[in-house]
Amino acid sequence: MQLTADFFRRTARVFTVSELTRSIRGTLETKFAAVWVQGEISSYKLHPSGHQYFTLKDQRAQISCVIWRDTMLPQRQRLVDGAQVQVCGTVTVFEARGQYQLNVQIIQPRGVGILQAKFEALKRKLEAEGLFAPERKRPLPKFPRRIGIVTSPSGAAIRDMLNVLRRRAPWLQILIDPVRVQGTGAAQEIAVAIRELASPNEAFRAVDLIVVTRGGGSIEDLWVFNEEIVARAIFHSGVPIVSAVGHEIDFTICDFVADLRAPTPSGAAELIVPDVTDLQRQVDRCARSLGRQLLNRVRDAQQRCDHARENLQRCLTHKIEGFKRGLLHIAHVLQPRRLSGELTIRRNRFADLHRRLVACPTHLIENAKHRFNRIEGILRVLGPDATLRRGYSITMNDRGQIIRTTAAVRPKMKIRTRVGDGEFGSEVL
Repeated sequence: MQLTADFFRRTARVFTVSELTRSIRGTLETKFAAVWVQGEISSYKLHPSGHQYFTLKDQRAQISCVIWRDTMLPQRQRLVDGAQVQVCGTVTVFEARGQYQLNVQIIQPRGVGILQAKFEALKRKLEAEGLFAPERKRPLPKFPRRIGIVTSPSGAAIRDMLNVLRRRAPWLQILIDPVRVQGTGAAQEIAVAIRELASPNEAFRAVDLIVVTRGGGSIEDLWVFNEEIVARAIFHSGVPIVSAVGHEIDFTICDFVADLRAPTPSGAAELIVPDVTDLQRQVDRCARSLGRQLLNRVRDAQQRCDHARENLQRCLTHKIEGFKRGLLHIAHVLQPRRLSGELTIRRNRFADLHRRLVACPTHLIENAKHRFNRIEGILRVLGPDATLRRGYSITMNDRGQIIRTTAAVRPKMKIRTRVGDGEFGSEVL
């Protein structure tokens, strides 16, 4: 390269080593956000700090690699020199040495497949964030009345599912939100459809359950259900979601995030609604059982009624017999001859009392009057009124109790004093 004056004019700025290295680092990290690289491990070293360092090389070149100790990697096998691997990471620059390197996030044996590695990486990430936690799984409604289905309207999966739903639950209202289930942009469509069904508006009423489904296929065909945007849409849904993607052996990220994973689309239909035939049989069994119980209760009540009637008859017969005996006794007592005899006895007793009263001596009455007058005079002399007339008084509290000592009074206490000709109130000072 020939150095000209123009070249020097265009490169007049002089960089420091740090500035040039930092500029190169920014360019590399911007252009190579995340890349997959395959090669052979050499110079592997596990540092005491927990970081792992090695060189990844092929026949013509090599690149330094580092695995930080806080990087989540599957511990499938120990890294050794000579191992053929595929790694995914970000390109950066180690400024202290001025060399570029690869910060490894995923590492797997060569030939496993990039999609499977991406699946495992996203699964570990979302599991660490708690998206798969069993405690956040919501129970499905036992008798949903209205469900939403996110799927392709032209696929065989939806036809199978609708056939099973119509057979098992003819009352069910089904709302299909049509989306693409593979290809570029399909994941965004599925996420939007989930949010639409989970957020009712003027266009449609709320659904009790959402089913995300499609038929079977390869990992590439099912990949949109492994996208993070779909997983987070399921996680943030306010309505329980069932994942029914692929066949029984197929697993997607949606299966782990959803509230329930169904093995197949038709299997989901059998899980989310009860069979109307089974319900009818249960109703019939309950009706027969209820009929038997009602019949038993009626018969039991009839038997108790019969016993009660017998007891009542016995009681009434006993009472009537008692009344009869009482009436006979009264009739016997009230016979005319007995009444006349009793009347004669009463008349004789009255006549005897009259004779005794007439014959009572007059002096006995006078003596009684004299004793009464003498006792009355004593009471007048010794009674409280005579004492009060002699100048004494009686002091009482507001409840009428006599105050006998000074300890029974306190300042500002209301008292009443009784004298010979009346009483008056006062207050203790």
